[in-house]
Amino acid sequence: MRYTGPKKKLCRREGINLFGTEKYDLEKGKRGPLRSRKTSEFGTQLRKKQLAKRMFGLSEKQFFSYFTKAQKSGAAGTTWEKMLKGLELRLDNVVYRSGFARTRMQSRQFVGHAHFTLNGIKVSIPSIALKVGDVIELRAKLKESPLYKSLLEELAEFTKESKGKISSAKWIEVDIKNLKITVTALPEKEDFEQIIDIQKIVEFYSK
Repeated sequence: MRYTGPKKKLCRREGINLFGTEKYDLEKGKRGPLRSRKTSEFGTQLRKKQLAKRMFGLSEKQFFSYFTKAQKSGAAGTTWEKMLKGLELRLDNVVYRSGFARTRMQSRQFVGHAHFTLNGIKVSIPSIALKVGDVIELRAKLKESPLYKSLLEELAEFTKESKGKISSAKWIEVDIKNLKITVTALPEKEDFEQIIDIQKIVEFYSK
């Protein structure tokens, strides 16, 4: 089951802001990270798994499925590389990475409410696995909505500061004028979320 309790508590448990917005910054509150006792190697692996699972907002069953798919895949690369590629290529993650949502939670909500099309077809499944050449576009009727107008203003400001680069993900091309995202390559090791220790997660599931 997916956790539905206070999200700030999860951030304190893992010692970082898991969700991206300021209200989950630990330094903003009066209480810091939860104290933890010295843990075993298994305990460390468990915490790394929980951190990544919560960052992507997945249930245990959903998260474990990415491990099993990576393990069975005949594609080139290690299990951990293939697992992270699978997570990065989720539709909701790509929308978030492109700057069209402030958090992965918001991105999942946007996709679930069918705000986007994939290769011209309306979609509402956040877990859709994307591939090179796929094009995601905000539906025409939403391009003038106040919500996306404010996001556009933020993107425009960010673009000035970053000298034209909207997304930090090099494998995604963002067309801010047409509110369109194109997957131009597969994510590589340097593109993955650096805070995630995927090797520890693979070790946890491999026991």
